[in-house]
Amino acid sequence: MVSRWDRNRRSCLFASAATIGSLLMVMPAHAAPEEIQVYENDLDRPGQFGLDVHTNYVLTNHAGPDYVGEQSPDHRFRVTPEFSYGVTSAVELGLYLPLTEVDRSGHFTVDGAKARIKYIAPHAPEQSFYYGANFEIGHVDHRLDENPWNAELKGITGWRKGPWDLAFNVNIDFAVSGPDKGPATIQFATKASYKVTDKLALGLESYDGAGTFHNFGHFADAGHSIYATADTSIGPWDINFGVGRGYSGEPDKWIVKMIVSVPIDQ
Repeated sequence: MVSRWDRNRRSCLFASAATIGSLLMVMPAHAAPEEIQVYENDLDRPGQFGLDVHTNYVLTNHAGPDYVGEQSPDHRFRVTPEFSYGVTSAVELGLYLPLTEVDRSGHFTVDGAKARIKYIAPHAPEQSFYYGANFEIGHVDHRLDENPWNAELKGITGWRKGPWDLAFNVNIDFAVSGPDKGPATIQFATKASYKVTDKLALGLESYDGAGTFHNFGHFADAGHSIYATADTSIGPWDINFGVGRGYSGEPDKWIVKMIVSVPIDQ
């Protein structure tokens, strides 16, 4: 008889292998952020463990390294397991461990870890509007960022009604330590999707840089990308898949991303 632990372990291994395999069949890339996602009001139940496997792969990039020592942005992709745990009905802890990638030569590297805490204000099941916040902090290798310690504060709002799902995040990113801290940057992330069937929702996700606190509203070359997305489920497995296009200061021109939610604690 197969134990629950064995089933969960096999699920984790299958998710990682399937996701990595699907990306290896695409072709070369730039290391986009470890997580390309618009946050909504989903939380683990109190005492529940969760696992999302984040992957992204850039098909086309029009820029080279930003600083001396940065790994070449071409021909690589990222795979990041995100473990989570529901503390209360309103608070969830998360751990991105490890941040990994495969470079243009096929070398596998471990590049750091991040931790987060997410809060969603309690609301009644019939309530359509929700809001909350997420804070994360982590350390990454010099190959990926000139500043080793970085943090992000994310404001979360959203609305669900019938087949429609709308979400909006304000992302404030800043360096905690390093030689090139600079002012905090601001990005707006938006999601709009429509449920076509009980197991399929199609939509758009947009990620739009808005400059720094010193020059807020400087949209012209702050980096923008838009994704056509599909949210679906296969049994207890949830999948978010997207194909994106970068423009206006975003060097990653064509990006593929996928998030697989692994049912390790049902």
